[in-house]
Amino acid sequence: MKHISFRWLGLAMVSMPLLLACSKPAEPTAAPAAATSAPSASAAPSPALPDLRVAIDPTYEPFTYKGADGKATGFDVDFANALCEQIKRKCVFAEQVWDSMIPGLMARKYDVIISSMGITEARLAQIDFSDRYYKTHSRMVLKKSVQFDGPASIKGKRIGVGKATIQEKWALGELKPAGVKVVSYDAQDQVYLDLRAGRIDGTVADFVEVTGGFLSKPEGQDYQLVGPELDDPKYFGIGVGIGLRKGDTALKETLNAGIQAIRGNGVYKTINDKYFAKYGNLDVYGK
Repeated sequence: MKHISFRWLGLAMVSMPLLLACSKPAEPTAAPAAATSAPSASAAPSPALPDLRVAIDPTYEPFTYKGADGKATGFDVDFANALCEQIKRKCVFAEQVWDSMIPGLMARKYDVIISSMGITEARLAQIDFSDRYYKTHSRMVLKKSVQFDGPASIKGKRIGVGKATIQEKWALGELKPAGVKVVSYDAQDQVYLDLRAGRIDGTVADFVEVTGGFLSKPEGQDYQLVGPELDDPKYFGIGVGIGLRKGDTALKETLNAGIQAIRGNGVYKTINDKYFAKYGNLDVYGK
């Protein structure tokens, strides 16, 4: 604060009344403009985007499964978290039995399905999908003691598949007419339990999943891959995508942009290599 000094002209000659009459109060100093100005609209923080509720079925190693700590992990989970980070949202995971995945989505229990769901015509009749985020093929697995030369050669054998999966659709369309007994399970890990117990003779599963989740483990040593790669679009679709409700156009566009971004900045490759480099540097995105 500034202080004003007065030069007194002949202090002894000036009376107090004169001083009172001539005194003028100092005007208040104006506050700095920055202290009183309201913040501009552009400076206001953006509202936080809502969490992205993501359905998963954690029975599908190495794509989605429970780790030693009991938490969901795997390629799908890491991919979902990376995608959420890219689009500035937080993933909140909801565990769901596979055959109720689509009904739960349509009932708005969650926003998307990121759990290795193949994009097929039958599913597109109910829900929408993002662009694909990986594409692998399926294979048939049988006991090493079983001779395989096409579906007719295993007539009477029991083949386990996941309920409502593309592998179940193929088995019902190609194996059952040849006399093979198709046994459906709520989850793929249940198939492996029955394989180990000898209650079924084989399975049809994603090549990467069955290799990492069963054949590479001690319980899978008596089994092997047989027959050709299975990738007929009639059964297996055009790859794996993120399932979402029809009409969620803005979300679909955001997810597609996010997939493209993490494919381009190296994040996708880092996640891919974490899980699949041991399979001969496999790129699950496919051709």
